Amino acid sequence: MDPVFRPVVDPTFAVAALAFVAGGAVLGTVSGLIPGLHANNFALVLASAAPGIPADPLLVGCAMLGAGVVHTFLDIVPSLALGVPDAAMAIASLPGHRLVIAGRGREALRLSAVGSGLAVLLAVPIAVPITWVMVHAYPTIRAHIGLVLAAIVGFLLVTESSRRAALAGFGTFLASAALGMATLDIEPNAPLAAGGMLAPLFTGLFGAPVLIDAIDGAGVPPQSDARIAMERRSLGITATAGSVAGAIVGYLPGVSAAIAATAAVPAIPRSEADRGFVVATSGASTSNTVFALFALFALGTPRTGVMVALEEIAVPLALPVLLAATAMAAGIGFCVLLLVGDTYLRVVGNADYTRVSIGVLAFLVGLSFLFAGVVGVATLVVATVLGLVPPRLGTRRVHLMGVLIGPLLVAS
Repeated sequence: MDPVFRPVVDPTFAVAALAFVAGGAVLGTVSGLIPGLHANNFALVLASAAPGIPADPLLVGCAMLGAGVVHTFLDIVPSLALGVPDAAMAIASLPGHRLVIAGRGREALRLSAVGSGLAVLLAVPIAVPITWVMVHAYPTIRAHIGLVLAAIVGFLLVTESSRRAALAGFGTFLASAALGMATLDIEPNAPLAAGGMLAPLFTGLFGAPVLIDAIDGAGVPPQSDARIAMERRSLGITATAGSVAGAIVGYLPGVSAAIAATAAVPAIPRSEADRGFVVATSGASTSNTVFALFALFALGTPRTGVMVALEEIAVPLALPVLLAATAMAAGIGFCVLLLVGDTYLRVVGNADYTRVSIGVLAFLVGLSFLFAGVVGVATLVVATVLGLVPPRLGTRRVHLMGVLIGPLLVAS
């Protein structure tokens, strides 16, 4: 797909673009608030429906970008509200959940909004130098991708808290890599034509285990004020680190925003560990989405589900238009997160938490069936069992990204 510059001077086109971005933002809001629905799978669903939309492919691309960007803002809401363990388990839980347990969930939402928002603002000044570096470095990286991925795996292991945790992490990586090699190439007979094995794999490895561990939890406790208690300097440093890490991994295959956030951990002050991780993770996720667009433009290689979808429907790479759509979607995502996040936490907090957790687990099983059929449900079960292992061995779940990195290492 040849890059195309297409300046927006037509008022009719501009109004249509705004309408399509807004429509995409609505879809991204819905998808982001649905627990377990990964942005990549949602993007492929949009791609399957896109050919039936009688509109300029560039407008459809604006809508898909809008949906993808808003999804990265909103997907923290269900992850904070669901899967909250009992307070006694807080030390082993996710940083966001520890903030919720401490009554700081509303603050966590705003930390996430700031992290994602700053990622978009930082994308403008750092886009050119990072893209220039990556374009010139990419031939070397591609020729030695196995070494690059092995170095990333090594970094994740050496940054573990102890030798035992590192060994457990390595075992987790090998197990998830084996699962990926056994399942990723399967073409399931699924109800959704745009389905695939990523949905049950990611849901099982990262979503369902958190819910299972939290079934006996007390749910969302009363939340206090929404004031951000993190120092501005620490907030800025952490957001920048997450954004830059997310930008860089946007050019690398098989490397997720979660790994980018882990790479940013050394920049997080120890006194702000939980808050900083929320900021870094959100910044890395949104930055990864934005810079995946630059990777597609500069290298012609789609790195996320949204970019794959853009390529599949042959969206012209009119970068100024697509960047404007991204910026508008980011503004919408920021506002919607602040508008709906507190209500989401309150509603879940007042519900029967055990029933909510079991209901969401049942929904995830159904989602896996829609995307990958019976084999998807079986894969979900296996992946869920594996996803329960890392916290019990005292290691991080990020090593489960071996499900993607492992097959790439073998193929390189």
